[in-house]
Amino acid sequence: MHSMNTPVPAPSRLRSRRPVAAAVAATLATAGLVVVAQSGTAAAPTAQAAPAAPTAPTALAWGPCPETVTTPSAVCTSVSVPVDYAVPGGDRIDVTVSKLPARNPAAARGVLFGNAGGPGGDSLTYFDDNELFTWPDALRDEWDLIGVQPRGLAHAGPLHCAPMDGADQLMIATNLGGAHRASCEQASGDYWRHLTTENTARDWEEVRRALGQERISIHGLSYGTLLGSTYATLFPQHTDKVVLDSAAHPDWMWNDVLREQTEPYKRRVMAMFDWIAANDAVYGLGDTPLKVYGSWSQRVMAESGTTPTLAPPPARVGDVPPEWRALAQQYVDGVTLTGPLRVQIEGLFAQLRTPGAVQALSPMLGATRGLAPQSSGWPVIAEALRDGTPVGPQNPQMPELPEEAVVALNMQSAVLCNENRVAPRPLDYPGFLWTQFVTGDIFDAIGLTYSSGAACAGAAPVTTPVAVHNAGLATAPLLINSLGDPQTPYHGALALAERMGAHVLTVEGGDHGQVAKGNTIVDDAVVEYLRTGHSGVTHAPAPPMPAAG
Repeated sequence: MHSMNTPVPAPSRLRSRRPVAAAVAATLATAGLVVVAQSGTAAAPTAQAAPAAPTAPTALAWGPCPETVTTPSAVCTSVSVPVDYAVPGGDRIDVTVSKLPARNPAAARGVLFGNAGGPGGDSLTYFDDNELFTWPDALRDEWDLIGVQPRGLAHAGPLHCAPMDGADQLMIATNLGGAHRASCEQASGDYWRHLTTENTARDWEEVRRALGQERISIHGLSYGTLLGSTYATLFPQHTDKVVLDSAAHPDWMWNDVLREQTEPYKRRVMAMFDWIAANDAVYGLGDTPLKVYGSWSQRVMAESGTTPTLAPPPARVGDVPPEWRALAQQYVDGVTLTGPLRVQIEGLFAQLRTPGAVQALSPMLGATRGLAPQSSGWPVIAEALRDGTPVGPQNPQMPELPEEAVVALNMQSAVLCNENRVAPRPLDYPGFLWTQFVTGDIFDAIGLTYSSGAACAGAAPVTTPVAVHNAGLATAPLLINSLGDPQTPYHGALALAERMGAHVLTVEGGDHGQVAKGNTIVDDAVVEYLRTGHSGVTHAPAPPMPAAG
């Protein structure tokens, strides 16, 4: 998911002398699929009642979109939906809908609903062409591209929450989810409890009816694969084609999502260092991954006052000093073996020398984790290291996020706590405390915050997610995932493919998100599937690597 997400309170709402929680939130604001956890004993979640009988569609008034939508032909409208589908006559919110009309009306094939992931990704802008996406011409020509803004975000009943006191370390350690939920209750009443994947899927159904469409096709990215699958499960008779791009395991909602990402993220960063080393003639940061790691570590140290504790990559022959060449293999083996422990010790000594230093305060550290899943972002890291230029939020402890981003972070936290289905792992709690209050290592802290149950401590789930499955779809979905995707690991994607009876297209490499990324084999397969309901493609190479510059 290229979406902005976090289960911990939004950083501009969490005012803390210990910046790890806020830095985690800021880091997750650059992530794709991100999650939260649950702690404690909860009352049994209540099932959501089905909505009342549908009303007849009404004429929609299309007009200008919010300024964030950049495609000139885009138009927007709003659809009124119930806050609580069990009480359709109660409070309502207006959900904004964007449309990029098919450029060739004579070839138009219907509507394609898109979701950008998250939870918390902006769907109004999803089909814009930008630095992340270049959509195939056939999609732009033959389908009305529809973005339904998820409830809880700006332009769709935004969730506002009161500021929290992040200096309360006991709260962070024991009641983070409960405190965040209370802050939302203070500002928005009990609206938070109605922010769920199922309700957002039901909003899609309200929009479908308002559009007067009998069936919709779906393109869901990352978390959008769960949302799209939920809609297809609830409304199979109104579902046409379904593209699931970089898919999440439905049984990982939500404590396990970030836990499963921890080691793949580390491997992906090492792959980025390898690419930078291979382009040493351009960047001059070292001709081995370990030398690049050294350059990167120095930058983190300069920004935060302490060194990173991410384990370094294995040493290579090119790392052996001249005086050790007679024992090159022993040197390589020894440096590789001791590397993880060495950086932990170096980090602790650096913190002792500089009281209050926390690696999570390094913008480079957060940007590295945020950009690693997209190979297109690797030159950004390399150029910033080479040139000494800023990258990422320059104050991770209290980043100046736009209000819309704060709302998105709050919304995501609410969704993930509301529908978490995975019990916390108490044995992970000491690790959470260690990374939160000692090392500040965001590569471990993010997963441990969720798997330990700390992120949603005090915020018991209020619903059970829909058990997604193929409920008699006329056309089997198409699921696409790369082998090394750190945000939606491949084995988790296969689980969703099995539930949904999907045809699987496996992509080499490790990028997160495959469609509209310059991989013509993937894009052509998606267009063929949306046109015909079939795709004979089962394997695709990785998208082109970015040019070093």
